[in-house]
Amino acid sequence: MTQKSVIDEITTAIRPIVEASGNYLEEVTVTPVGKSRMVTVIVDNEKHLNLDQVTAVSREISEVVETLGALGEHPFTLEVTSPGVDRPLTAPRHWRKNVDRLVKATKNDGTVVEGRIGEVTELDVVIGEHRLAYSDIKKALIEIEFKSTVKSADLDEDSE
Repeated sequence: MTQKSVIDEITTAIRPIVEASGNYLEEVTVTPVGKSRMVTVIVDNEKHLNLDQVTAVSREISEVVETLGALGEHPFTLEVTSPGVDRPLTAPRHWRKNVDRLVKATKNDGTVVEGRIGEVTELDVVIGEHRLAYSDIKKALIEIEFKSTVKSADLDEDSE
């Protein structure tokens, strides 16, 4: 069985479980690791997933994947996870759940637009002062922001 057909069989079997839990199935990958395989399932939600939600859907996915013939007799490790911040924004729902976050989008012509995510529709998104159609965006990633834990009063004392 080809790698693609293994992924297709797993995807077909688990998609209803993921959707019934109120989540979306983003991606399934199967990677050889020595004599076994790593099956990675990425699930997402309109809001940010918490560990309890991922654990619950992971149990249900595990029960189904263990019964599939697609993986044959080879041992495998199942990893169910949510998308990381390094995952590109590719669907309107990705943009909706990240409203007000800082994003860096590269347009098809190579122009880079940075700003906070504003209004999101099914066809376009506002980034800072720019309204961009999704079809004009080549790649978009959330920018990681760090908040200072130092209070301004602490800074004033240090400068004296």
